[in-house]
Amino acid sequence: MASIIPSFFGRKTNKLNAQEPLSGDIWEPLGGFSFATTTVAVSPHDTAHMDWKETPDAHVFITDLPGVRKEEVNVEVEEEKVLKISGRRVKHRVERSTHKFFRTVRLPHDTITDGMKAKLENGVLTVTVPKEQDRKAPVRFLQIEG
Repeated sequence: MASIIPSFFGRKTNKLNAQEPLSGDIWEPLGGFSFATTTVAVSPHDTAHMDWKETPDAHVFITDLPGVRKEEVNVEVEEEKVLKISGRRVKHRVERSTHKFFRTVRLPHDTITDGMKAKLENGVLTVTVPKEQDRKAPVRFLQIEG
């Protein structure tokens, strides 16, 4: 599993120098500032904490959403490049502040958004984004003349 902790000077990179999807995602325009990855003081929404797991066939994004029903969650893909998870926990009568959450993740370059699946079970949202498989040309044997 790749590191999801942003570096001090901007987006974290992996060994192949590819940008990792969870580092500095929502506040990317703010670049390398140390406050760029926190939403505590600047956002009315909570950041939905997320884990990213890469398997041979897919990228899997796992978010804890305790007490949230599937009707209260929105999962969107913007321009085939950005995964957005948002919602609000709705109560009949609320004396405390309402709970809104929001998370944006830039999808890795090798994803296929047509086959995406989202599942909410026991307060855990799992979004599975299939990977584009390496397309290898079929092996051809040539007839040897002579």
